[in-house]
Amino acid sequence: MLKGNAIIGQSGGPTSVINSSLCGLIQAAMKEAAIENVLGMRYGIEGFMQENIIDLASEDASIIEGLKSTPSSALGSCRYKLKDVDLPKVLEVLKKYNIRYIFLIGGNDTMDTIHRVEAFCATEGYEIIGIGVPKTVDNDLFGTDHTPGFASAARYMALSIKQAGTLARDMQKVDQYVIFQCIGREAGWLAAATAVAKEKPCDPPHIMCLPERPFDKAKFLADVKKCYDEFGFVSIVCGEGCTYADGTPVSASETKDKFNNVEFGAMGGTSVAMMLHRMIADEFDFRGEFQITESLPMCAQDRAVQQDIDDAYTCGVKAVGLAAEGKTGLMVSMVREKGSATSTFSTAALSDVAVKAKPMPDEFINEEGNFITDAFLEYVRPLVGEMPDYSTLAYKKFEL
Repeated sequence: MLKGNAIIGQSGGPTSVINSSLCGLIQAAMKEAAIENVLGMRYGIEGFMQENIIDLASEDASIIEGLKSTPSSALGSCRYKLKDVDLPKVLEVLKKYNIRYIFLIGGNDTMDTIHRVEAFCATEGYEIIGIGVPKTVDNDLFGTDHTPGFASAARYMALSIKQAGTLARDMQKVDQYVIFQCIGREAGWLAAATAVAKEKPCDPPHIMCLPERPFDKAKFLADVKKCYDEFGFVSIVCGEGCTYADGTPVSASETKDKFNNVEFGAMGGTSVAMMLHRMIADEFDFRGEFQITESLPMCAQDRAVQQDIDDAYTCGVKAVGLAAEGKTGLMVSMVREKGSATSTFSTAALSDVAVKAKPMPDEFINEEGNFITDAFLEYVRPLVGEMPDYSTLAYKKFEL
């Protein structure tokens, strides 16, 4: 087994449970005899190249344990797009600090970073083990049933829709519609998860606009009118990455990030929810509002699902276990039986996970493309857990 130091980094947006994975990695790595020091990247690969490296083993054990219930990214994150010209510098720092184990917690771009670093080191004859730990509230990573962070974010969104939906129902004489925008660039997993809040046909949400289906304005407005006529108000959930059939973002954003992705929401200066709001207001004599969640479902520790926290921790422990076996080029993955909330753990090749985003499968979206199917509910309900039961008045009219 390789002798040397290990380094851990976090990249991209956080989740409510990403620090639980960090805790698992640190605690497991400190028990491995071959790992001499457990180091941390301050602000991801960007900080690593600047040698912003910390000694995680020097932290108090209670602080490390407390990471399980701490939101955001404790090491600090980045969204730096690693370039080919950066790879020699990365190798230089790896050699300088005798780093033989690299663990990165993140999504598909992060898995691409580990994959490229590991491949470059191999061509240069520097032996290193690289293991990825999955993370994303978007749930769009290939090779795993779901990702740590998704269940907690899904519960956040479902609770928000259930609570805001109760408000929308009771305020329908004031606001005839409400739009709730979810994060998720290319995949509608989080938007779809809000369906857990729905018990009866009249319950929100009524309409879903998912990135997996092209947006059709005429059909959307027809759906709005149909729901309004039936329920007296309309609850709409949309994914931030919705596009028209020609690929144009519904948000009308033209801003690009460092990964050449269109920026949605606040970072793009506009939003799908804002555009849908304008369409409805222009078409009907309705008053309504829109709500946009950006970082909130990524860091709501108070709504975190305990199973999600536990799974995230185990992913970190399993990553160290793989490294101890001399395995490399892998991401820890989770496998789940239908209808179960608990997972077993496996692996996926980094090359199969890097960069690509996993959309919702067709079987999870209804034929009209404006809502989900029972198959999706069977998938997501065990992850989200029980929803609260709110009272509804019978509204029996008083008679003289």
